[in-house]
Amino acid sequence: MSTTDTRVAPATLRTATGGEAAGWVVAHCRRAPWLTASTLLTTVAGAVLQVLPVLLLSQVVDGVTEGGSRSVLVTVGALMVAAALLGAVATAVSTYLIGRLGADLLARLREGAVRAVLGMPSARVEQVGRGDVLSRVGDDVAVLSKGIRSAIPTVFSAGVLVVIATAGMFGLDWRLGLAGAGALPAYGLALRWYLPRSAPLYRKQRAAQADRAQALISGLNGIGTVRAYRLEEAVREKVTRESWRVRDLGVDVFRFFGRFVGRENRAEFIGLVLIVVVGYALLEADAASLGEVSAAPLMFHRLFTPLGAIMFTFDEAQKSGASLTRLVGVLGEPAEERLVGDVSVAPAGAGPYPVTVEGLTFGYPDTEEPVLRDVNLSIPAGGSLALVGATGAGKSTLAALIAGIGTPQSGSVRIGPHDLAGLDEAGARVLVSILTQETHVFSGSLADDLRLAAPGAGDAELMEALRTVGAGEWAELLTDGLHTTVGEGGERLDVTKVAQIALARLVLGRAPVVVLDESTAEAGSEGAAELERAVLAACSGRTTLYVAHRLTQAMAADRIAVLSAGRVVEEGTHGELVALGGQYARLWRAWREGS
Repeated sequence: MSTTDTRVAPATLRTATGGEAAGWVVAHCRRAPWLTASTLLTTVAGAVLQVLPVLLLSQVVDGVTEGGSRSVLVTVGALMVAAALLGAVATAVSTYLIGRLGADLLARLREGAVRAVLGMPSARVEQVGRGDVLSRVGDDVAVLSKGIRSAIPTVFSAGVLVVIATAGMFGLDWRLGLAGAGALPAYGLALRWYLPRSAPLYRKQRAAQADRAQALISGLNGIGTVRAYRLEEAVREKVTRESWRVRDLGVDVFRFFGRFVGRENRAEFIGLVLIVVVGYALLEADAASLGEVSAAPLMFHRLFTPLGAIMFTFDEAQKSGASLTRLVGVLGEPAEERLVGDVSVAPAGAGPYPVTVEGLTFGYPDTEEPVLRDVNLSIPAGGSLALVGATGAGKSTLAALIAGIGTPQSGSVRIGPHDLAGLDEAGARVLVSILTQETHVFSGSLADDLRLAAPGAGDAELMEALRTVGAGEWAELLTDGLHTTVGEGGERLDVTKVAQIALARLVLGRAPVVVLDESTAEAGSEGAAELERAVLAACSGRTTLYVAHRLTQAMAADRIAVLSAGRVVEEGTHGELVALGGQYARLWRAWREGS
């Protein structure tokens, strides 16, 4: 990790401009030229065939008033029916192709966004907060997926139909076309009022949802500490405050859209009145036929349905657009050139390394006061240290810095002879493995999931790692053993089994230093006891730092350090700190009472 770059990164992930998002869509449409061309052709054909019956109706009216032959009228009627049927088929095919093209684009965007997040420096992920990251690769993908299935095909097809129907009115009579076009300024003014205000409002709504997610995640991650320090009310108030902000913005969006609909309705009224008045004048002056004058209001009325569809789905389309800009923005985030290290870099048989923290001070760019101040700690090779303290004391920040995530403003973190400030992220991962509460099981076989930590490991090595963490028995009972599909669409695993898989990856990774940040917090009391045994087994022979969620885990560590306001205020064994009667002793009493 470099210490020479002094630029301050923004506290949220990048959001692309509308032009950048549109450019990304166009570029990826060019990668599927046949599908894109087929989508455009069927959409235009469907729109033309929907408008054609109205144009033919003018000929029927003129044929009847002028006494035309019956055979001509029958032929025109047959053409109208055929056009209507073919139009329905073309529209259905167009809708399918738009959805297919949109799904392909979404798949590429989702893969790119996930790849970009995985490629980000861990310090960047910590800086922006997990809520922002998760809302982009989770909520934004879901919103865009819903929009691609419904709103975006509707808006696109309806937009093409509006253009074709407008051209059809000019085809009847250019003066009737101009009369209908008289509504365009009203439509333009409505859109000019709506568009500049809507996108920022929807982005603000999505950002508020991300803040709410971050508040929930923060509270749930430290739920044990929250309970021990009686902070439930403060956390509840924060979550409630963020939830009310999301609700208020939702109400604002609904009211705003209602005002837009009113402006659109006025534009429709203006256009219809102009067509009726101009048509009447043309008919009185014998400057247009009855069929043309009769068909023009119907043609303009034909616009009501697609325009209404655009209006009533534009809300969803705008949400999709806001999510698109957020996802495309993620693609522009800088990534580490090399994120995956090789465990062979660590000297074979070197054994565990000691950890030394000297004069460490660290603060986030958007905060005035440092989170950590002049912290000094040491963990002997093969020893263990537990960090305890109230929420906000700096435990997770210190753990992240010891894991090589971020660079302190002053001071150093050394793993054996290595100063982490001089290593890239791959080098840090060779020396230190970090396991947090947010463990994941990826869709695929259990073996593939475990090999994320050791790609070259054989089945026997994988099973031995599972047995080490107490997961061998249930893994052997799976239908296909290590080759059983787990994760989404596969075998359902409870939180204890998920944590055991993460610990098995830790065993396979073989890093000499291990950092565990509340890694057993989500399990129930029975599962937590089982996991604490698994943690001890996984960390055997390694230097270990615990961010202790359960004080029973802190008791098992060789030493305990108590953090308060970014400083180490107490350090010693469990017995020494209880006898001292300070902060740890009070925390221990609160924990026993809560348990």
